[in-house]
Amino acid sequence: MHIHYLSEQNSLLNHFLAEIRAVSIQNDRMRFRKNMERIGEIMAYELSKTLDYKAIAIQTPLGVKKTTAVSAPVVLCSILRAGLALHQGFMNFFDAAENGFVSAYRHHFNNDDQFEILVEYQAAPSFEGKNLILIDPMLATGQSIVAVIHKLHLEHQPKEIHIAVAIAAPEGIAYLEKNLPTNCHLWVAALDEKLNEKNYIIPGLGDAGDLAYGSKL
Repeated sequence: MHIHYLSEQNSLLNHFLAEIRAVSIQNDRMRFRKNMERIGEIMAYELSKTLDYKAIAIQTPLGVKKTTAVSAPVVLCSILRAGLALHQGFMNFFDAAENGFVSAYRHHFNNDDQFEILVEYQAAPSFEGKNLILIDPMLATGQSIVAVIHKLHLEHQPKEIHIAVAIAAPEGIAYLEKNLPTNCHLWVAALDEKLNEKNYIIPGLGDAGDLAYGSKL
């Protein structure tokens, strides 16, 4: 798996990451969603540099300009509901992309720290020959992303698979490396220290879905 760490170089990305973490700021849901959207925009721009392009000619009022365009269609696919704000940032840049949505959540079957990932809903176009970008703000154990990719039944193979996460734990990255094809790309805005005993990212930021959209039952 090809891993891209985006926060290693100083940029405004680190400013927006700092704000989604800060307890003095993150309780403003609108600002949290906007900052997550901005992170998505930056990640989309950086990811776009690695895609394949084709030559095109554009007719202007005064002549013809030769330039380039992405050669294969893009599909943005987010994990509900936490991925929606990050998804918006990608959609702002890949504005012609098709869009898919999949639900995934931790089911604590014994009401303890043990859980399984349930994937119960999907609405997505065909991925065949397209650039699939799977979007999820938090990569903790990695089990959700692997479960979603299995749920999507990628018999019609995408041209490329890109996974975009805002914050990741080393354990989740190791799990993806073990369970996903080697030609996948993983885009990480920030790499954190570890998982705690409940498999939450430390220092992390809390529950991204709750912070963006409010607490759930």
